[in-house]
Amino acid sequence: MTLNTETETVVGVAHPLDPLSRAEISRAVSILKDGPAAAESFRFISVELREPSKEALRTGGETEREADSVLVDRGAGNAYEAIVNLDSGIVTSWKQLASGVQPPFMLDEFAEGEESCRKNPEVKAALAKRGITDMDLVCFEPWSVGYFGEDNEGRRLMRALVFVRQEPDDSPYAHPIENFIVIVDLNSGEVVEVEDDQAIPVPSASGNYLPKYVGPARTDLKPISITQPEGASFKVTGNHVQWADWSFRVGFTPREGLVLHQLRFQDQGVERPVINRASLSEMVVPYGDTAPVQAKKNAFDSGEYNIGNMANSLTLGCDCLGEIKYFDGITTDSHGNPWTIENAICMHEEDDSILWKHFDFREGTAETRRSRKLVISFIATVANYEYAFYWHLFLDGSIEFLVKATGILSTAAQKPGEKTPYGQTLNNDGLYGPIHQHMFNVRMDFEIDGPKNVVYEVDMEIPENNPTHTAFKAVDRLLETEQAAIRKADHDKHRFWKIANRDSRNLVDEPVAYRLIPTNAITLAAGDESFVSKRAQFARNNLWVTAYDRTERFAAGEFPNQATGADDGLHIWTQADRNIVDEDIVVWYTFGMHHVVRLEDWPVMPRQNIGFMLEPHGFFNQNPTLNLPSSATPSDHCSPETTNHCSSGHES
Repeated sequence: MTLNTETETVVGVAHPLDPLSRAEISRAVSILKDGPAAAESFRFISVELREPSKEALRTGGETEREADSVLVDRGAGNAYEAIVNLDSGIVTSWKQLASGVQPPFMLDEFAEGEESCRKNPEVKAALAKRGITDMDLVCFEPWSVGYFGEDNEGRRLMRALVFVRQEPDDSPYAHPIENFIVIVDLNSGEVVEVEDDQAIPVPSASGNYLPKYVGPARTDLKPISITQPEGASFKVTGNHVQWADWSFRVGFTPREGLVLHQLRFQDQGVERPVINRASLSEMVVPYGDTAPVQAKKNAFDSGEYNIGNMANSLTLGCDCLGEIKYFDGITTDSHGNPWTIENAICMHEEDDSILWKHFDFREGTAETRRSRKLVISFIATVANYEYAFYWHLFLDGSIEFLVKATGILSTAAQKPGEKTPYGQTLNNDGLYGPIHQHMFNVRMDFEIDGPKNVVYEVDMEIPENNPTHTAFKAVDRLLETEQAAIRKADHDKHRFWKIANRDSRNLVDEPVAYRLIPTNAITLAAGDESFVSKRAQFARNNLWVTAYDRTERFAAGEFPNQATGADDGLHIWTQADRNIVDEDIVVWYTFGMHHVVRLEDWPVMPRQNIGFMLEPHGFFNQNPTLNLPSSATPSDHCSPETTNHCSSGHES
């Protein structure tokens, strides 16, 4: 069941953090077109809310409604940033970016780039030499060109990998045209280079997963019904959500997708701030294969592609189950027209097994409480891959962030009979999946009981005086500056990090805190001298902590597309080595997955989970869930006769 199917018609803005409406986007674009962006050659990369300052939001003062916009002038080849005051109708800032700075791709540039490749005589002639003449079956897949030391002369470029279908609905990823790359200037539409190296036979074996190819679906799985007869437990007012003791605001941007604002937990009647703002900051997918085409694959899917714009319209029963609340994502196309991604964000509750339990063997009684979580998610399709991003909120104050990676491998071809050491051979026809990584960075503007926080690194240590040889203890180390807080996880020391407020004390006079448990704490495999490592230095370490600066938003910098990595990003900002003790701080966590491809990942990849946990650590004075009913229905209980089973009318 869906809880909202109609478009809201409320006039005005309910809260300063509400994303721009379609009308506001149109107004911002109109103001720009009537001003500095009047030329027909201007295209819009993004138009989004310029969030009010945290100080204005804290004090409750009056805020102005503003829009941030990024544009490209295709005629001159320049890019611009603009700030538009929607209340006054004035462009308050118009800044030309440095020569060669390239903002993220616009979605229609993908189609335009592919069309430029398809029509180009040189491309057609080169493919014909390989025996490929039906251009309708050729797929030119857009990739960022990255940076590999070449001078791009300020051109806005796209690198097209090439695949071919055997029939219209065939999966092209089974048939890569290896050692064949097309480079397109997106501003001019010109094909500027065709890389046509030694031909490798195109694999011909099928790699289809559609029902018509797979055959009849199995019939032995019985339905699972998820019902909430009394409706969902959350309350939604505009973009504000209340669920159990949690409250927060839902946001959406073209670059980040889902954003959580003002995450708070009500404890004994007091609303306590936890995180002011949380979102995906950046991601990079570097490949470890040395083959010419594969070695240059390293997409920054957030900063180069605007992953929010690639959000799916989610559907009930497929992407989400249960009592659903959807939120639309409102963005813009390249011409400045408002564009609504319907049902871009899904929110629902899920059962989560037991939360706590104890069987008193002396009395023969049991107390069991079930956990549930609130799930807020969006799913983006980036060419071959799907990335599903999930924030989970739990009744005990815990928070989980998960990425569920699925979709189709970006494949490569080798000569039949060969087996590369840099990937998994997928069939006997020359197809393989190169080894690669999926690296993510999440930015969390913490506000544990207020804006002045600190971070401790906690390691397990064995004391020198250990006569029983059994002693070990947790030792806190305060991270005092930005440089000191550039850290890697250490599983041998069972390391975690605490974000604490030293001015807010718990029952035993210790600072209240949350701990970040560094699961999936891998770092970049590429060497420091590699171009991708220089551009994605955020992925060299797991933890970064910075003093808050509203201009420092993205781990790899504001515009990583075709950038060298030499002048923006976490590694640059932290050179200032600012104080982070009892300050307004931002925590950046990098995690990921070594994708060592397996046969089971083909022809479509089963979901892989990657993520991390945030848990209260002395934030509460005791277990905050003691007041939960003994089952979903308060009248039900765990009876002595069934001491190890929880009675519920919804379970069997």
